[in-house]
Amino acid sequence: MIRYIDAHKDRFGVERICRVLSEAEGGFITSRGYRAAKTRVRSARDLKDDMLIPEIQRIYAENYSVYGVRKMWHAMRREGWDIGRDQTYRLMRKAGITGAVRGRKPRTTVPAPVPDHRPDLVERNFKAPAPGVLWVADITYVRTSAGFVYTAFVIDAYSRRIVGWATRSSMTTEALSLEALEHALATARRQKNVGLVHHSDRGGQYVAVAYTEKLTDHGIHPSVGSIGDSYDNALAETINGLYKTELIYSQPAWRSLTEVEFATMNWVHWWNTARLHEHLGHQTPAEVEAAYYEHQREELPASEKRN
Repeated sequence: MIRYIDAHKDRFGVERICRVLSEAEGGFITSRGYRAAKTRVRSARDLKDDMLIPEIQRIYAENYSVYGVRKMWHAMRREGWDIGRDQTYRLMRKAGITGAVRGRKPRTTVPAPVPDHRPDLVERNFKAPAPGVLWVADITYVRTSAGFVYTAFVIDAYSRRIVGWATRSSMTTEALSLEALEHALATARRQKNVGLVHHSDRGGQYVAVAYTEKLTDHGIHPSVGSIGDSYDNALAETINGLYKTELIYSQPAWRSLTEVEFATMNWVHWWNTARLHEHLGHQTPAEVEAAYYEHQREELPASEKRN
């Protein structure tokens, strides 16, 4: 209420505001109490709050305004602030910010009209021992003013890094899922002498001849869930849901394919290089992969390191 008086005292005067509030609220603050409060030395906690809240607001804004208490706490500590989790919660409440709440994801899988003979090589176990061993893929859609657009992702199960993606106005194989796969093949590292597994749902785009031929050409083993529900591709479904929550639902309307595609490009870069992932011990996918390859390099014999 001190802030309220500060905001209106030049117009109405302190005494008048306090008198009206006293009559309305029954024994509210007096003008003498207001002046005493204004001359009181601020506590050390209030001074520290004034320093920490802008940092919390900055980190929140830089991360798509989606971090909840746990991620915000880890993000603040990564930047060198000695702050507790309860303190983070209190400061977020004081700043009026909250984490994003995930909603339901609409189903986009359209079964292929031909039999799907791919085996289930994953069996709902989305843990991988290294990058480039297991990729999962899926498609989701975004409503825009110009109609629906679709985004396809290819995700590395080890690091949760999005290794390939595409956003297009058509859900056909060549225009969407195949482009995401080609992006992954061009940019992602693969393990030597290890058969990469590509796991997806039973959508027709992943059974198409052009897609399966591309996998075969690169020695990749196709896999599909044996039961056919969302749990069979749970990792990809989770990332689709976070994409919708953290980016798509962050604004009331999208105008066009170009707008969604540009925003998705920025979000994918943030997801891979800056977003903290609880599953990864509050590290980023880029950090996890870099640590893996650094460990592999340290394990090499000295002669191979020189090469």
